[in-house]
Amino acid sequence: MSAPKAYLEHVAIWVKDIHWHIRFFEDVLGMTLREIDGTRETPRQYWTLGGLQFIHAPEFEGPEGRLAHLGVMCEDLEAALALAQGFGVTEMPQGRNWLRLPDGLAVELIQAKPASCVAQALAINPRAQA
Repeated sequence: MSAPKAYLEHVAIWVKDIHWHIRFFEDVLGMTLREIDGTRETPRQYWTLGGLQFIHAPEFEGPEGRLAHLGVMCEDLEAALALAQGFGVTEMPQGRNWLRLPDGLAVELIQAKPASCVAQALAINPRAQA
């Protein structure tokens, strides 16, 4: 079975001051709201256009860093899950599409709709001059 194509859809980061991160990424980089869990005044989680997810965690002090998980958009979620089983991953409580890698990294696999958008995203050359 050949590996299905995929791309990194988002990176989830624990942040102590979610409002500061929202303002910084909106004002400095134009990465505006895509989705919110909670309200603008009291967000629990905040997703930007451009692939960042901030998780409000003022108490977080983890020595391993602030990365919560990688969100990976797949053209064929079922094929990716089947192939992943051969790598010693374990399913996480969040669902069968959430995998814990042997070194501890969490990966959320997401079915792209339509599946062809993965190829379109991969065709973008981020280094090309406009």
